[in-house]
Amino acid sequence: MEIKHIDATLAVSPQILPSDIAAIANQGFRSIVCNRPDGEGADQPAFKEISDAAAEAGLECHYLPVTSGRVKDSDAVAFGAAMQSLPKPTLAYCRTGTRSATLWSLDEGAHGTPLPSILETARKAGYDMSGVVRRIANGGKTPTDTADASHDIVIVGGGAAGIAAASSLHARDGGLDIAIIDPADIHYYQPGWTMVGGGIFDASTTAKTMASLIPRNVHWIKAAVSAFEPQNNAVILDGCRVVKYNRLIVAPGLKLDWNGVDGLVETLGKNGVTSNYRYDLAPYTWKLVSELKSGRAVFTQPPMPIKCAGAPQKALYLSADHWRRTGVLDKVDIRFCNAGNVLFGVKEYVPALMDYIERYRAELMFGHRLVRIDGPSRKAWFAVGDEAGKERQAEIEFDMIHVVPPQTAPDFIRVSPLADAAGWVDVDQNTLRHKSFDNIWSLGDVMNAPNAKTAAAARKQAPTVANNLLQDMGRARSVAHYDGYGSCPLTVERGKIVLAEFGYGGKLLPSMPTWLINGRKPTRAAWFLKEKILPPMYWRAMLRGKEWLARPDMVG
Repeated sequence: MEIKHIDATLAVSPQILPSDIAAIANQGFRSIVCNRPDGEGADQPAFKEISDAAAEAGLECHYLPVTSGRVKDSDAVAFGAAMQSLPKPTLAYCRTGTRSATLWSLDEGAHGTPLPSILETARKAGYDMSGVVRRIANGGKTPTDTADASHDIVIVGGGAAGIAAASSLHARDGGLDIAIIDPADIHYYQPGWTMVGGGIFDASTTAKTMASLIPRNVHWIKAAVSAFEPQNNAVILDGCRVVKYNRLIVAPGLKLDWNGVDGLVETLGKNGVTSNYRYDLAPYTWKLVSELKSGRAVFTQPPMPIKCAGAPQKALYLSADHWRRTGVLDKVDIRFCNAGNVLFGVKEYVPALMDYIERYRAELMFGHRLVRIDGPSRKAWFAVGDEAGKERQAEIEFDMIHVVPPQTAPDFIRVSPLADAAGWVDVDQNTLRHKSFDNIWSLGDVMNAPNAKTAAAARKQAPTVANNLLQDMGRARSVAHYDGYGSCPLTVERGKIVLAEFGYGGKLLPSMPTWLINGRKPTRAAWFLKEKILPPMYWRAMLRGKEWLARPDMVG
């Protein structure tokens, strides 16, 4: 007997025997649902045998037989009614447990539970519900197997990576039939939020309407994606609308898991708790920094991977530089609580950064992962590991705290057939083509190539994906390879930046001659690039298919 718990009220299992009933009762179950028709297998006890044993044990028993591979809509409705009436918790069983898990999934869909949540819960219990994705998305009912839209190329995600890919494709062939799927009205230049938090940029300059940025003649499907059916070349949208494609590009970015820190959501934007990782909070960062005259300022960094690994310490540097310029630095206790064990992942840039850590007298606290925060009491708790691998909690009080939340792939990606074991889209790191599905590519923060997750990386990836997709269509001669390029302009003080540029394995990949910008040292030229050049380059070049300093390496 192998019982798998779905939630607190339901568990499912393969076929049970009358001799199992006592153990089932001892585990606290109060009812049993049989979803297997009598006579399905030669070694199968009849339902009456099960129900008689259940009655002796004081368990209620319900017979809802479902033919294997033929779960009907009416079966799901009947299962839902049984779950409403039966005493809990309930154990449902069939031959393997799959029919019972399917019935639960369809019933949850009928009650509006988000599709990714249903798929993940079932998967954790050991059941793959990808075969009934459309039915779950359609409220537990069988939809018509027709596409609501069909395009040669479909791009999931209208962020930096998605629009850059569309523009790179459009620049190569303006006659392509391309659609972008994204529900957002506003597109953000997220690299600018660190500058907003440092009092340099105004937040409004980092936002534009999505409609103004999607390339002309590219269709915009303003909807959220629920699931993928790569075997059918289909994307399932909320409401069970189906979009078919010949080739797919997946670029929805990553998920900022604000709920991954206990108490964080309740106190964001007040009580001295802020984050430059959100548009509406970056101005609050500057408010806190400009008003702080003394006290403790804490800056956090969660475990990797995260969007722009340098951003957590950029907030520290710009804040500390302001306190230095206003003469209060000696009254501010600065702490950098980093879940990792190094200041920066590419060692060549660490000496220059350490000079500033020492200048600002910031205390580096490695191996500190933020787990809980109490805004009103101005306290935060960190999980701290020791050499034996055991964790303890350390409490730190603060006057202001800049929090970087844990980050994961979006839910609908993590539960999809496109994901690797860690939940990221599984691609070849050179071609950015999916390892299992030949007509799918991915770029940006959501895919699993071992590069830094930065806008600069997406800028270099977009031409690679565009070329390779067209090469697959017979419209380009050679295959392009992405070298892992990423850039992180580390704003160490107002007016100076350490421009980190590197690729796979930490290989340095400077795009400028060292006489102009030496990336290992803080320079004013790099600041000018960050402040004056990169924003218009983002809006007017990258998002419009102009590939200055971004053309990919061609192979063959």
